[in-house]
Amino acid sequence: MIALLLTAAPTAPLGSPSGLSAALVGFDAAQVNGDRAALDRYLADDYILVNGAAEIENKVQLIADFTGPAFKLNPYRVVKPVARYWHDAAVIAGEVSLRGTSSRRPSATHMRFVDVWRLRSGKWQVDYTQVTRFPSGH
Repeated sequence: MIALLLTAAPTAPLGSPSGLSAALVGFDAAQVNGDRAALDRYLADDYILVNGAAEIENKVQLIADFTGPAFKLNPYRVVKPVARYWHDAAVIAGEVSLRGTSSRRPSATHMRFVDVWRLRSGKWQVDYTQVTRFPSGH
């Protein structure tokens, strides 16, 4: 199964570091639109994803998944968001129900995610993501 990356709500809560809210919105759009250049910009070169199958993927693999012709992610809404901020880092988490296509077949899953963001050379980038699927019917 293709790995699903998630991001935070379209706007960061009050008190978030400068520029993070715009990065969250941009990263969300990059995932939904399969925008290779934006995904490359928002993901750190040493990015790690622990997907819902407990497999580890890297930036190249994730971008290939999200920009491939067999994958499409519909717009989604984050519920039960959690955010923690530092001057050069943030942890953004929440719960989502995702729909789209994977391997050219309809796909739906409900999961929690955690994204770790870092400010590098004035740009916010995702360093690490972990997702946990809820059991079917949850």
